[in-house]
Amino acid sequence: MHTVALGTTGTTAADVIAVARDNARIELTDEARSALAAAREIVDALAAKPEPVYGVSTGFGALATRHIGPDLRAQLQRNIVRSHAAGMGPRVEREVVRALMFLRLKTVCSGHTGVRPEVAQTMADVLNAGITPVVHEYGSLGCSGDLAPLSHCALTLMGEGEAEGPDGELKPAGELLAAHGIAPVELREKEGLALLNGTDGMLGMLVMALADLDTLYKSADITAALSLEALLGTDKVLAPELHAIRPHPGQADSAANMLAVLAGSGLTGHHQDDAPRVQDAYSVRCAPQVAGAGRDTMAHARLVAERELASAVDNPVVLPDGRVESNGNFHGAPVAYVLDFLAIAAADLGSIAERRTDRLLDKNRSHGLPPFLADDAGVDSGLMIAQYTQAALVSEMKRLAVPASADSIPSSAMQEDHVSMGWSAARKLRTAVADLTRIVAVELYAATRAVELRCQSPALTPAPATRAVLEAVRKAGVEGPGPDRFLAPDLAQAEEFVRTGALVAAVEPVTGPLA
Repeated sequence: MHTVALGTTGTTAADVIAVARDNARIELTDEARSALAAAREIVDALAAKPEPVYGVSTGFGALATRHIGPDLRAQLQRNIVRSHAAGMGPRVEREVVRALMFLRLKTVCSGHTGVRPEVAQTMADVLNAGITPVVHEYGSLGCSGDLAPLSHCALTLMGEGEAEGPDGELKPAGELLAAHGIAPVELREKEGLALLNGTDGMLGMLVMALADLDTLYKSADITAALSLEALLGTDKVLAPELHAIRPHPGQADSAANMLAVLAGSGLTGHHQDDAPRVQDAYSVRCAPQVAGAGRDTMAHARLVAERELASAVDNPVVLPDGRVESNGNFHGAPVAYVLDFLAIAAADLGSIAERRTDRLLDKNRSHGLPPFLADDAGVDSGLMIAQYTQAALVSEMKRLAVPASADSIPSSAMQEDHVSMGWSAARKLRTAVADLTRIVAVELYAATRAVELRCQSPALTPAPATRAVLEAVRKAGVEGPGPDRFLAPDLAQAEEFVRTGALVAAVEPVTGPLA
């Protein structure tokens, strides 16, 4: 099994994915253990002084003015975890919780939080045991970080609340810890606060969304190329010299991907045949511009994620010179903005894919394809309602594109009077990514059927990459043209084909790696 070593300088997106989705094991480096011990010495020294220090010997948030004596500090740390574990609603997905915990452990290992090495080790042990705390959908305003979600994770470390075992069964957290030989932690000064005060949930969801969108944007380039081919469009608009004079990197990459998929096609460039056209419709001709803008948006979001992955997000923080200082680094604005930006770009990619699908189904605009790609139009409805489903998904994506980060709702007696709503931005992006997968799958389903119908004429042959897609998608159980049948299973298979990356994998042996 892959092992991720955590030091003091952060982590990588690949390591987050490995832990969250592939159950990679975590090891703390000697460097991290030394940094943890050094920071803890500073916190212990401050705790012994009579002067109050926020997070060490005071209350929290709007209650920070109260000095807490040594006899109540352990209770204070327990209480903040218990009281902040106030989430409601459905459970959050296992991969999100694992990413959340791992990223909080990443910050703990930076040596800027004052958490003892044994607490950090317990966090790693819980993840390595496959124990997943129950975290709920609602409870984070994205400032001070993802408080309620992280509190539910900290509750598990204390042996309280519910968690899911590696077998998927829910049990009391104390039972699961005992079954794996893990002792519950007894929190000391600052430790409860340090376990709760971070943007880890929204960052984890950003990292996973970027990984999924990377596959989806390649898939969308493929389906756009197949639609262009089925519509007898021209690939001249994909020429590198045209995109070089508007030098957006994502646009050039998308055009190059489409051109690679269409190489060797006998279907493209028929504008001057029986039904002359001067230009293809925008949804076909401008596919690289729209997908490319989304790719450039992803590049910016990836830069933000890389900076966050190298960050230590906590309040207060322990500095190397011995100071423990309050700060505002827990605010989720940098992450929230790009989460919302990605949802906007994804919605537009879904929208243009749906327009191409609709064009394939409309006999007045499809240049000779049967109405709705039906076998016997009138008796058969073909893919009419598949496009309805796709349109419904596009409509939802437009709603999900409304920014969460433009909102703010005050809390904590106006101490936390401006919040990021980054968790909400991340949650809706996850839905948007799932919707986009389905939208691309419907275009794939329609485009492959259209190409097969088009190629019933021996004079027309698809590109080698298209043939590879047709062979792979049919082998995956997605049926081709024919009389009407129960369509939902076919669409589900097409969705799986896109979601797993099988579509990209089918093309790349022919085209080489796509950008």
